Amino acid sequence: MTGEGDRDAAAAEIGRACREHGFFYVVGHGVGAELQRRLEHESRAFFARPVGEKLAIRMELGGKAWRGYFPVGGELTSGRPDVKEGLYFGAELGAGDPRVKAGVPLHGPNLFPPDAPELREAVLAYMEAMTELGHRLIEGLALSLGLAPSYFDERCTHDPLVLFRVFHYPPLAPAERESAWSVGEHTDYGVLTILRQDKVGGLEVKSRGGWIAAPPVENAFLCNIGDMLDRMTGGLYRSTPHRVRNAGDRGRLSFPFFFDPAFNAEVRPIELDHVVVDDKSERWDGASVHAFEGTYGEYLLAKVAKVFPELGQDVL
Repeated sequence: MTGEGDRDAAAAEIGRACREHGFFYVVGHGVGAELQRRLEHESRAFFARPVGEKLAIRMELGGKAWRGYFPVGGELTSGRPDVKEGLYFGAELGAGDPRVKAGVPLHGPNLFPPDAPELREAVLAYMEAMTELGHRLIEGLALSLGLAPSYFDERCTHDPLVLFRVFHYPPLAPAERESAWSVGEHTDYGVLTILRQDKVGGLEVKSRGGWIAAPPVENAFLCNIGDMLDRMTGGLYRSTPHRVRNAGDRGRLSFPFFFDPAFNAEVRPIELDHVVVDDKSERWDGASVHAFEGTYGEYLLAKVAKVFPELGQDVL
């Protein structure tokens, strides 16, 4: 989005995609292909390690920062264990950071294997690049709603809560490939998810017309709307249900980056010429994002307690 005309045209395309589908692909994003390749290479190397080595940076050691590794079955979606393992990361904050000193949940240092500096370097460089992209995309979302490009920055995303995951989905057992899910239906919690996925595929999203495949596109990111943008737009832009089934013969990697409101930001509806559409009866969890009152941190922590029940006790 270099010129004003290009920017406005891109914003219009984003708006159309958000209203009709709830997700869109981004190309020409400026995140280097070599950085993406290094991240995938180092991630595959980590997941190929023996389980004992991976557990050396397990999430229980991350405390309130909610960082580190979890094994297959360690994360729940709608109360059911996922068929995936993963790494949780966030903004790299040292012990001297005021939020860390205050014990604010989900803030702190990341956990990396001490013998894998290349993984640490790739993850932190990728998160920095994705944060810059998130700021640009959130401007496009504001413009798509007829708002000033700085609208979200001024209210909730100037210092966003950025969370990054690397997930590995092992192949499902042959008998389960037609009926089971690696991860069941769910929505994301924040404003915008920016996803990189490898070539294996298996992701499906629920658009207005029903479930459709969202295959990987070379050097493109898939973006979907989260619950907080659904709330802010009164359902004009609905959070996108999605699910994963790895029916292939090899492991699948995905790299979701969450660009979300600041932890202490109060998430308020935008004054739009639009009637609030509450799809509580249609949502996977039967909950209303429009009935919620409070900060994004409060909303997120309530979700954490359900995704990792045992860890949630430490975070809360």
